[in-house]
Amino acid sequence: MSRIGRKPIAIPSGVDVTLNGNVITVKGPKGTLTRELHKDMKVVVDGGAVSVERPSDDKLHRSLHGTTRSVIANMVSGVTEGFSKSLELVGVGYRVNKQGDKIVLNVGYSHPVEIVPDKGIEFEVPSQTKIVVKGIDKELVGATAAKIRAVREPEPYKGKGIKYEDERILRKEGKAGKKK
Repeated sequence: MSRIGRKPIAIPSGVDVTLNGNVITVKGPKGTLTRELHKDMKVVVDGGAVSVERPSDDKLHRSLHGTTRSVIANMVSGVTEGFSKSLELVGVGYRVNKQGDKIVLNVGYSHPVEIVPDKGIEFEVPSQTKIVVKGIDKELVGATAAKIRAVREPEPYKGKGIKYEDERILRKEGKAGKKK
């Protein structure tokens, strides 16, 4: 059995989990998330906990067991606390501005790059070189942060670009020069 898949998910007070066939809906103080789960996975909602069971020991069922449990746990955690990813802009003249809902990036291109948030995503700009992506859907927050990072990925020589706050960039040495 999957160690993660066996653990029951505790439902905090103020969170409502409903199951309709293989569609699970989680409502909480920050919003509502709905997701269709794999038809073979059996999800049981009893009182204050949700548990996931698999029908057999097939390779597919084993791989889906822990994944399904983690997805549901992230939904419960998202509607109670929410998720966030922080990004930093590194480079001379690199900056970000917030205009309404969208952000405008100046990262060395001949034009500013505008990024409009998807539904359920919110941007915060605490300084000109920091971006915080917030939302209740962990997958969407990560995808939006990756989309922002892809505008100008960090390069290995000077470390310029958009990077995650806790990311460490492996640096390369430049050209050695001519030997005499």
